[in-house]
Amino acid sequence: MGTGKRYYSKEFKLKAVELSNVRGNAREIAEELGVKADLIYRWRKELSSKSHLAVRATLN
Repeated sequence: MGTGKRYYSKEFKLKAVELSNVRGNAREIAEELGVKADLIYRWRKELSSKSHLAVRATLN
């Protein structure tokens, strides 16, 4: 039985994306943070498609 849907803070998402951009390896960062790489890719896409201020308000 699964543990259910996990929620990540805006700060966590922003930091994960920032780290993956700096290192250039989302899969490695995902493994270190204990999240699926698909989430980091999704968060990257959301960040690139919106302005920084809009993302801070909508990444929940």
